[in-house]
Parts: sequence; C-alpha cells; structure tokens
Amino acid sequence: MDCSFAEDVRSGLTAEKKYLLSKYFYDDNGSRIFQEIMNMPEYYLTDAEFEILSIQAKQIIEALDFSRPFNIVELGAGDGFKTFKLLEYLVKERIEVNYVPIDISQEAMDMLIAQLKKRLPSLNVIPKIGDYFEILKAFKKDNHPSLLLFLGANIGNYSDKNAIELLKLFNDNMKKGDKLLIGIDLKKNPITIHNAYLDVHGITRRFNLNLLLRINRELGANFNINNFDFYCYYNPDNGELNSYIVSLKQQQVDIKKIGLSVHFNYNELIWTELSKKYDFNEINNLASESKFSIVQNFLDTKHYFTDSLWKK
Repeated sequence: MDCSFAEDVRSGLTAEKKYLLSKYFYDDNGSRIFQEIMNMPEYYLTDAEFEILSIQAKQIIEALDFSRPFNIVELGAGDGFKTFKLLEYLVKERIEVNYVPIDISQEAMDMLIAQLKKRLPSLNVIPKIGDYFEILKAFKKDNHPSLLLFLGANIGNYSDKNAIELLKLFNDNMKKGDKLLIGIDLKKNPITIHNAYLDVHGITRRFNLNLLLRINRELGANFNINNFDFYCYYNPDNGELNSYIVSLKQQQVDIKKIGLSVHFNYNELIWTELSKKYDFNEINNLASESKFSIVQNFLDTKHYFTDSLWKK
C-alpha cells in the first residue's frame, strides 16, 4: 500500500469540503484515459501546443542560445506526442542532445521509449521514473546546459501560491543560464474552455471516476461509480476552472485498508482539480515571482496557448 496515497485520501475525504489530489489521476489506466482526452477535437490544448512545437521548433532551439551538446529534461513526459516534433527537428539538424523524459507511469514511459527507438533511433534517450526533484538534482551537477520542459498546461493545476513554490523549486534545481519551456493555457472565449472540459463524450468523467476505482483497487474501498458523476465550472474573471466528482445519493463508502467509513450527502462535491488559464500580465508575474526572466512567448495561430521560454 502506498502510504502517501492512503494518507492523502484520508485527509481529503475527511475534510469539511471533500477533495482528492489530481496528481493521483495518473495511474496506468488514468494515463490511458488522458490520452483519449488529448485526442478529443474539443480539447484544443493538445493541437495548439503541437502546432507551436511543430512549426516553431527552429525558433525555440535558436532562442535557447546553448552551446552543444545540451540536455532536454521533460517533466511528466507522458507519451511524448507533442515533444516529438521538437526532438525530430534536433535529430534532423544533427544537434547533439540528451533527452531525459521523466514520468511516474512505467507503462507510459515504456510506450514512449518504444516509439522513440522506432522513429528516432539515433536520439540519445535517458528515461527516468520517479520524483522530478531527485532527478533534477543530478542534472544541476552536469556540465551541459539544460532545457526543462513543463508542457501541457500542467502549471494551471496549481494555485498561484503553489505554482510559484513549484517554479522556485525548479529554479533552485537549475544551473544559471538553464532554460525552462513552460506550457500555459491562455484566457479565451469561455465557451471554448467549457467544451474542452465538460465533454460530450464523457471521457473526462471517466478520467475523474477512475480515481475512485484506484481507491477501490489499492485501498480496498467499495465506491460504486454509478453513484457518482462529474461536473466542472469555469470562472472567466479569474481564469479558474474547477472540477468535481458529485455524489448522486446519500451513501456510505468503506475504505478497508485505512479503516475509514465516509458518508456522502446527496449532491455533495469532491473537488478534484484546478485548471487555471492565464493572461500575459499573470505570466509575467509568475516568472518574476519565481526568479526567472522571460525570453520569449511562442504562440499558436489562434492565440489559445503559449509555450513560454524562461531563463534562470
């Protein structure tokens, strides 16, 4: 039993306002469902970032202004779909790099490595499973400059305070002159955002409810997912989209391995995720508060998304 998972579930489900941490979405099954989300036509984030990394790979690499070779360290690599175009450009131009994908899912990593061996066999890949910061510490001692990739709008899952704390940790584990390419979802028509998250296909619902199935499997709970639903709400004023699991009835769930019984009221909410959208003033503040300087914002043609290049 994963003790940290167990304790976080206990803390979340005994809080006055129940919550579950979104970092636990990504077991192997959760990672597979998230691939489905990224393939939805309404989920603009994938296409927007793919466009940036495909069309502007040359400009991004030139903006790094690195001596060669250098490291590309990707935090939360997933299937590497978006990053592939950037890596393909580097291989084509014979720019020597070490690609270091980091992820918590062994299954996702195995699939990524298999694809890279097939499609970019000459690329030097150093896969890592585990904690970002333990792995980053080793690269701080490396003589080569590093580009950290934190793509896919992952920063939007953190409150402002926690985002700055995370980015400061990145900064602390980077060498002077290292760069960070960070994916950031921009504020836009609220309808576009609503359609991307409250999807008609029900995939985001399955993604959230998979977390209850994980608690069943790993902690011996008896969640019946037919008794729960999914809801999300976007506030265009502050750019915050919040996601929830909804209890459809009064019910009690027993979680045997931690000796906990949890009562749910009819329509009670379990908060699962924040997905914040930013404007450029907020991006500037985020960078300066975490001791980075912005080199350049790379935008897709619809200006839905930016991959923002920062320098330590």
